[in-house]
Amino acid sequence: MCIRDSLFPDVRLAIGPPIEDGFYYDFDLGLDERGKPKTFAPEDLERIEARMQELLRQNAEFQHTTLPVDEALAFFAAQPYKVELIRDLAAGKVDEMGNPTAEPAAEVGIYRQRDFVDLCRGPHVARTRDIKANAVKLLRTGGAYWRGDEHNPQLQRIYGTAWHNKTELDEYLQRLEEARLRDHRRLGKQLGLFHISPLVGSGLPLWLPKGAVLRETLEGFLRAAQRERGYLPVITPHIGNLDLYRKSGHYPYYKDSQYTPIKVDEEEFLLKPMNCPHHIEIYRSEPRSYRDLPYRLAEFGTVYRYEKSGELSGLTRVRGFTIDDSHLFVAPEQLEEEFIGVVDLIQYVFGSIGFHDFRARLGTNDPASDKYAGEPEMWARGINAIRQAADKLGLKYSVEEGEAAFYGPKLDFIFRDALKREWQLGTVQVDFLLPERFDLEYTGEDGQKHRPVMIHRAPFGSMERFVGILIEHFNGAFPPWLAPVQAMVIPIADRHVEYARGVAEQLAAAGIRAEVDDSSERMNKKIREAQLQKIPYMLVVGDKESEAGAVAVRTRDNEDRGAQPVADFVAELAARVAERSLGL
Repeated sequence: MCIRDSLFPDVRLAIGPPIEDGFYYDFDLGLDERGKPKTFAPEDLERIEARMQELLRQNAEFQHTTLPVDEALAFFAAQPYKVELIRDLAAGKVDEMGNPTAEPAAEVGIYRQRDFVDLCRGPHVARTRDIKANAVKLLRTGGAYWRGDEHNPQLQRIYGTAWHNKTELDEYLQRLEEARLRDHRRLGKQLGLFHISPLVGSGLPLWLPKGAVLRETLEGFLRAAQRERGYLPVITPHIGNLDLYRKSGHYPYYKDSQYTPIKVDEEEFLLKPMNCPHHIEIYRSEPRSYRDLPYRLAEFGTVYRYEKSGELSGLTRVRGFTIDDSHLFVAPEQLEEEFIGVVDLIQYVFGSIGFHDFRARLGTNDPASDKYAGEPEMWARGINAIRQAADKLGLKYSVEEGEAAFYGPKLDFIFRDALKREWQLGTVQVDFLLPERFDLEYTGEDGQKHRPVMIHRAPFGSMERFVGILIEHFNGAFPPWLAPVQAMVIPIADRHVEYARGVAEQLAAAGIRAEVDDSSERMNKKIREAQLQKIPYMLVVGDKESEAGAVAVRTRDNEDRGAQPVADFVAELAARVAERSLGL
């Protein structure tokens, strides 16, 4: 809004699309005396916001018009990013927001607000006063490469938000503050869960002891559930021959998100981007009969994807991550029952962890796109199979075209966390394509060769991303069964340390994760530190407790439950953990 002419006369404008709950705009401020891109200072943001509010109150009209491409190129000649966008529009590459477009444009949309003119398709509100000045807020600045390509110039991005009124804005800002406090990167450091080392590499998290306990607890829970349902554990290597991924279609389909192949002894290998081709080779390792089906393989398999440095974020966007991956090889007549079994497992997992607010999404192919492999009949069969299974379960789901995997349709589970943010977690995919590509077979009851169907399944998805979401959803205060440390034993004085260690041994014998704070700090500080570490229970022991074989129980939310015999507390907590209780 008039930034260019009144505050930053030499700025070059890039793009400014709407995003969820707001907008951003990218600017090129030029280079400083050291040849580095200039940046916005905090006081610049305040000046820009004040000027925006002033303009909003002036009630200027937004005037829309169109210009032929040649005229638009001449008009924006001093704005190189706009010129590039116009040329791409004319060539049918991308629109003014940088999104792919199918048709070449003969003219482009222009919006004018007094002496500020920008390239935009619209629509806009009619006048500036349609946006309340006190309901707009500029949030932050950051660097961004033009069109997300690190080889392009680095721009300065301003993020903002606008709401119907100040009340809605204030509520949104409060949600942002809550999200900041729950940020898994901040809590991960505070709680000692994970560490990102520049020397190891960006996007490659190191799991610290407490984080490893949390992750292993989740894995152990799912492994037990899988064993009960007939899954067979497998382990596959972290690299594979490039021909394996060529055959599956993952290479070069995902080439941009994969690392450069490694040449060894005249062969090329790839850091594993997917587990499924490896599991297919396990299926193919020996002849299969209908008696072997369904054949359910499960692995916590680590895969590697290239993510641009600007897109990396704690645990939720990484370069190496572990998937709770499973592939089921089933006879066509078993598909519905097995699909229902997988959905039931995902719902069981979500319920046990306390994820109750979720929806299902049936992702189908886009017939107009060339990114999907296989024949239309194959896609129809897969979509039909998911529909029938979901309908039989009484599962409500939306259908979203273009959300399928390249090899088949899928049912995704979209979870809403404590802040009502949506995250895609569990997924189930039906695949007729890869069994064809790898010529998978089994001998049927009729003695003839038949083609199995594959189901791809991952309740957690990426373990890293899942833990990041888990941290933020619970604000680091995990249910007792998941907490890395379930109880902290706090001796009041040095003479109580030996008894405290004995209590911890009784807890450990019952499978409870307990520690003793035998530091020289005062008791109240020890309790406070345990609460900051979000440990579910603090067990204070002094003279009375030592004599009575008891512990004084406090919870992390500051509830004082008084003295309790050690055996009683151990039995209660062990039962709560066994039941995977979500409360204290």
